Amino acid sequence: MLYEHELKTFVAGTTNFFEVSAQQPASIGSPYLVDDAPQLHEYTGLINITGKRDGVVYFTAPKAMLAVLLMKMQETDFSHETMRDLVGEVANTISGNARRDFGRDFVISPPSVLSGETPSIAPRPGVRSFIIPINWRSHSAKLVVSLG
Repeated sequence: MLYEHELKTFVAGTTNFFEVSAQQPASIGSPYLVDDAPQLHEYTGLINITGKRDGVVYFTAPKAMLAVLLMKMQETDFSHETMRDLVGEVANTISGNARRDFGRDFVISPPSVLSGETPSIAPRPGVRSFIIPINWRSHSAKLVVSLG
């Protein structure tokens, strides 16, 4: 189970990503716990965590949000591959920033990317997931933190 100050690390990493990469802050909703697997959007960047903590962190977003984010980043390629790269980059950046706070025993994998193949990702047995709602412009996404 994550402590409040640990969860704030992921919230700060998410807001920082949007402020820096999109030059426009995202608003973060109140994080909440779920017991089951949250539904995914069209694109999901997944980071496996090992070491002192085990589990996953993933960023899931709709295609429309990623397209606008790419525009704000001055990107002109809106292909499926570019969308996959972006969602993986977001997940990797947020997890990498968390690693700075958690230390070297917080080991992150390279991102895996899902794009519509899986409707949800089941958490490890006995581990509940925190959902961090992300609202940016008129779009909604979420960061899911499921660590034991």
